[in-house]
Amino acid sequence: MYELHDLVEMKKPPHPCGTNRWEIIRMGADIKIQCTGCGHVVMLSRREFEHKLKKVLQKAND
Repeated sequence: MYELHDLVEMKKPPHPCGTNRWEIIRMGADIKIQCTGCGHVVMLSRREFEHKLKKVLQKAND
C-alpha cells in the first residue's frame, strides 16, 4: 500500500507552509514523515498514520 520514500497526502488540512505532500522517511512500528515544503518532521504510530492517510500521491519507484 505504501513504502519508504513514497509521497503521501494526509487527511488534515495543508501544513502551515502551504503544502500537503509528505515523504515517508522511516518505517517500522512508528512511521516518520517529512513535509516536502518546509522539511518539518512528524513521527506517528503506524495505526495513527493509517487512520490519517488520505492517499498515496507518488510511489518511490516511479
